Amino acid sequence: MKRTRKSLLLTLSWILLSVSTSVLIILTQPIAPVPAQEPATTTVETTDTANPESPAPTPQPNQTAKPEAAEPKKPDAAAEPALTPEEIARQQKFIEADKLYLAGNIAEAEKLYRELKPPFSNTDISRQERKPAILDPTQLSPGGKVYWRESEAGIAAKLQTRTEVPLKLLVEQYPEFIPGHIRYAEILKQYDRPKEALDILERASSLYPDQPDLIKAKVTALAGEKKWMEASLAARQFAILYPNDPRAEEFTKLAEQNLKRYKSHIREEIRGNTLANIITGAVGYAVTGSLLGPFSALDSTILLLQGEGAVGESVAKQAKKQLPLVKDEEVLAYVNEIGQKLVKVSGRTEFKYEFFVIPEEELNAFALPGGKVFINAGAIAKSNSEAELAGLIGHELSHVVLSHGFQLVTQGNLISNVTQYLPLGGTVGQLFALSYSREMERQADSLGTRLIVASGYAADGLRNLMVTLDKQKKNAPPSWLSSHPGGKERVSYLENLITRGNYNRYSYEGVERHTTIQAKVKQLLKEKKEREEKKRRS
Repeated sequence: MKRTRKSLLLTLSWILLSVSTSVLIILTQPIAPVPAQEPATTTVETTDTANPESPAPTPQPNQTAKPEAAEPKKPDAAAEPALTPEEIARQQKFIEADKLYLAGNIAEAEKLYRELKPPFSNTDISRQERKPAILDPTQLSPGGKVYWRESEAGIAAKLQTRTEVPLKLLVEQYPEFIPGHIRYAEILKQYDRPKEALDILERASSLYPDQPDLIKAKVTALAGEKKWMEASLAARQFAILYPNDPRAEEFTKLAEQNLKRYKSHIREEIRGNTLANIITGAVGYAVTGSLLGPFSALDSTILLLQGEGAVGESVAKQAKKQLPLVKDEEVLAYVNEIGQKLVKVSGRTEFKYEFFVIPEEELNAFALPGGKVFINAGAIAKSNSEAELAGLIGHELSHVVLSHGFQLVTQGNLISNVTQYLPLGGTVGQLFALSYSREMERQADSLGTRLIVASGYAADGLRNLMVTLDKQKKNAPPSWLSSHPGGKERVSYLENLITRGNYNRYSYEGVERHTTIQAKVKQLLKEKKEREEKKRRS
């Protein structure tokens, strides 16, 4: 996506230059939401398509012809070798299993899926790592009961060491005892060690993410440290991952409360720095002679005050104008159907979710705040099933649902006026160069996997995509991996996640329809490449 993003960002930078000085007035007026409009879209010419509701799936070999060239041919990234007879036979078995699954013959379908999918190498280890959670002290072993009683005696005597030592030993030797983690964190906070308290709750919640008391303690601790966005994410993740838990609604409310606190804090910070932003922009104009500086500062401030939906809508509006989007109805219906299926179980309904396909060969995808998800055609061409593609979309959608992009953009706003004088700087640059933290990536993996499971797909869709990417990379990793950590460590994490969550990986793969759409996408990419080659020669 580097070439596409660069051209888009250059165009968007030019657009920012046209912002009127009247935006100064907006800072003192109520801000109306950005109206949802559908601008004209640059399209890729395609032939007539079949009805997306009733495709005629026929498995196709993964083969794309290379365009002719007068000069020596360079390796064609889109061209792939034909499937071997063994791969075709395996593909047919998946199609048979999918048909059985859709027909309601779940047991027979699962039997076939199990034949096709080898067990995870670390499955047995993962099951041994986590013991069933203990909530009642009377269920502890004699040694655990001693530690618990000693901590109670220490609390009664108000003795720090006598309280901390047994609790430390308790959580180390009996990590399954949930009240032990909660009490230990409370004591650490009481003695002015909030960071250590958060570390205790973080480790415990990563092992037992389904325990509401533990998650609520974590949310409360984060909010106490004014980490409202993190508190909101923790609460929302529990509500989404465990919608049938009796306390799911409570966590949804906690998520909204902390998100409001975070937004209120951001508004105060942004408004408090508005004057500084304008001054910084004026200095930039004096130094560089460019009006882009002060207007970019005001533009980013206004967008952030409006909220994440406005940020995504504003940039997506320009993206839809400038990016050469695929307009093939069958391809778009396929991607949108998968995306909207995942949206239904995502837990956030305030956004207008839209899914777009970019005619680029690289396996790549990105999401904007507010529900705008862009998928490269190469993601369809290089994934092996609908479940794998759903894993990719689910991961990107999770960044939206968990407000990761908006969090990074708002946190970066106060330093954006320094970076805006660099090429592709400012808020727009941040949106297309988001660097998610390791924790954010794991949250997106966890939620993305849960979304595809809740939507009926095989739980290992994202995991299998990572394996596919690892096999396809040769000298350099695919673009998506360059900004998203991959490798064996991530595959192992996903396998542990699926095993611990007891998610079903012997479910719908969607190979037949995916193969049909895949063939169409490869043809579109081939035609696009031929047009570019012809234009280059002329």
